Amino acid sequence: MRSRFTAYALQNAAYLMDTWDATARPKAIDFSRENIDWQRLDIIAVKKGSLKDSKGMVEFKAYYLEDGEKHVMHEISRFTKINGRWFYLNGAVKSIGKPGQQTNQGKNAPCPCGSGKKFKRCCGAE
Repeated sequence: MRSRFTAYALQNAAYLMDTWDATARPKAIDFSRENIDWQRLDIIAVKKGSLKDSKGMVEFKAYYLEDGEKHVMHEISRFTKINGRWFYLNGAVKSIGKPGQQTNQGKNAPCPCGSGKKFKRCCGAE
């Protein structure tokens, strides 16, 4: 997760494509229209993803500047391990906004990971 954040910050499309699962990878990544300066990554939670696991989930907040204004993206990303190497599969954005802005993501809301379960029964389960 941290290496992919760094790749976005450096606009390293080749690395992003190499670490994206082939079944979900886009044809290309175009940074030409972006005016984003990635600032910081905070890992909030990790589910699975150890040496013995074949899949994992990372919840994070990525802070960035866009046209000089501070923003934060809160996402849950899913990863899969193939031949001992981790690949990004997909992600569900929980919110995008200004830091400190309140979002209405309750425990009974659908889980943003796309499982179809309630958040409290999926990624919000302890």
